[in-house]
Amino acid sequence: MSASDYIWDAAAYADSAGNQGRWAAERIQRISLKGDERILDIGCGDGRAAAALAQRVPNGDVLGIDSSLGMVKLARKRHPEQIHPNLDFAHGDAGALPFENAFDLVFSNAALHWVQDHRPVLRGIARALSRGGRADLEMGGQGNAAEVRAVTEQLMAAECWRPHFQDFRFPYGFHSVEDYRAWLQAAGMEPVRVELVPRDMHHQDIDAMKAWARTTWLPFTQQVPEAQREQFVDELASRYLERCPADADGGVQVAMVRLEVEAVRR
Repeated sequence: MSASDYIWDAAAYADSAGNQGRWAAERIQRISLKGDERILDIGCGDGRAAAALAQRVPNGDVLGIDSSLGMVKLARKRHPEQIHPNLDFAHGDAGALPFENAFDLVFSNAALHWVQDHRPVLRGIARALSRGGRADLEMGGQGNAAEVRAVTEQLMAAECWRPHFQDFRFPYGFHSVEDYRAWLQAAGMEPVRVELVPRDMHHQDIDAMKAWARTTWLPFTQQVPEAQREQFVDELASRYLERCPADADGGVQVAMVRLEVEAVRR
């Protein structure tokens, strides 16, 4: 399974992805750019990160790809060519990148954990990069969202939900530093930094946490009949708050672990 196997509400996802957007903006500011680079953004979503990259390379160009056609359409609508002439979006599969020697930088934010086997992804990135080109990737890593996962597994095992999860397999690729270093080298890239970074995802209140679960926990919610999905999300949030209570202001924290990867094509 991959992100393309699920039905995405692109606008709702974009509205609930403030944490991911903030993380991307922070990373983009740290990337050293001359201004004429050719950049590929894998899993571009609503296009915010790709647009920010395009602003930093006025003499270069940026292509954002996503496996969801709805996301691509939303990105084009929110970041039109008239405003961003060096930015384009296309439907694309991270596991079957068609590019060769086409980019100086391949960027990805909070997307590649939707792919379980990253070896073909990394081979495609290496092919897509020019010699000496860089990859700057961030995704859920080993141990990511452990508390939410534990609560979800408890919920899946409950009598009323168990029938919907027969033969269910965990869909995400949350990988380790050791595995990723080996895969990068096998793909022809030299690891510069591969690190698991603990990071809290902050939700303003329980409703915001539900919106996040509703729009990103799709492999679980879409196992449930549509008429019961809101009940499933409500129970998930309620169980999570029992385990991880809201703070004094009603904010809900979700402990994440991000795998941050910087590598260079040999």
